[in-house]
Amino acid sequence: MADNDLTALFINCSLKKSNSESHTQKLMNNAIAIMEKNNVTVSTVHAVEHEIPPGVFPDMTEHGWEKDDWPAIQKKVMAADILVLGTPIWLGEKSSVCTRVVERLYGYSGELNDKGQYAYYGRVGGCVITGNEDGVKHCSMNILYSLSHLGYVIPPQADTGWIGEAGPGPSYGDDGKTGLDNEFTKRTTTFMAWNLMHLACMLKEAGGIPKEGNQKTAWDDGARFDHPNPEYR
Repeated sequence: MADNDLTALFINCSLKKSNSESHTQKLMNNAIAIMEKNNVTVSTVHAVEHEIPPGVFPDMTEHGWEKDDWPAIQKKVMAADILVLGTPIWLGEKSSVCTRVVERLYGYSGELNDKGQYAYYGRVGGCVITGNEDGVKHCSMNILYSLSHLGYVIPPQADTGWIGEAGPGPSYGDDGKTGLDNEFTKRTTTFMAWNLMHLACMLKEAGGIPKEGNQKTAWDDGARFDHPNPEYR
């Protein structure tokens, strides 16, 4: 891919404090490598290393919490053309950390861009899932729907994942080899990275999502964008 001035943010929602021990980070690193190879500026946030209170407001210090690192993370989110959430699977679901990140993303979703659209419009989203139990597709459905509902555009094959055999056992990247040669995971990771880049580039070149029919400011002013008036009888 030619120079495109794209930026990507990967948020690792592992439960582990140490970034180096995260199996999710190991899989995310493959997608990061592909993007960096194609001149995308990538940054990573390890969510559990930050003070991120629960809540659905942009700054929870305004709602009783003493400290909130999320506003600084939110600035990174808004500066990125691509957002990828990575999470392990626990009891068939995304991690509690990932749930909290999605909630905090939601807290900013009512903000508007300079077109009067919701703030996340014009960005693309994807996800990376790892674990030792079933649930990759379930977690992906949940995360990708959440991002789409907030305003992100989801390209084809916007998720990748790896799971080992059910029950206790090695996780992705253990011993420097577990899962690394899995053809399905390599393919989906590659397709995800490229499709995120392609769609982000297309949106950027087009100036984002067209404003016709989706401006909250215009709706609030009375525009109805061809919605038929109901006839009451």
